[in-house]
Amino acid sequence: MDAEQTQVNLRVVRAFDALSIPYFLGGSMASSVHGIYRATADADFVAGLGPHQAEPLARLLQPDFYADLDAIRKAVASTRSFNIIHLESILKVDVFVARSDPFHLMQMRRRVLQAVSADGQTQFYVASAEDTLLAKLQWYREGGEVSERQWNDVLGVLEAHGPTLAREYLM
Repeated sequence: MDAEQTQVNLRVVRAFDALSIPYFLGGSMASSVHGIYRATADADFVAGLGPHQAEPLARLLQPDFYADLDAIRKAVASTRSFNIIHLESILKVDVFVARSDPFHLMQMRRRVLQAVSADGQTQFYVASAEDTLLAKLQWYREGGEVSERQWNDVLGVLEAHGPTLAREYLM
């Protein structure tokens, strides 16, 4: 993950932490942390965001981010996603509101505090390697099993962690 994206992500993480919102980094950035790096257009966070936290979150992120309060409220109410945009860099962060189904609850419980900067000083929660693998497989299947990017992300995690993955969890 490049330094600018790391700093933007860190600003979002600090807002989550200030409001005691559980979160983890997922998507292609998580697969890059656990596998083989690839460039991506945005960061994907999963956050256990409640209705009472929508306005304080938007307030904490502004004025450095475009954060539409109405979009955040709608996403929370429907457990969908919203995006925020860092105005200076134009980097986008997608926030997926955590669902209460068993897989998503387990992902939140299994998240890992991970160094995400080259110097190892910047850390935040990232989906576990196993959960990243499962989520990538799910996206691959939902996309008609044709996305080379999703499949390569799966292969990258397997290459980096294959022997150490918790196979009983993956079953």
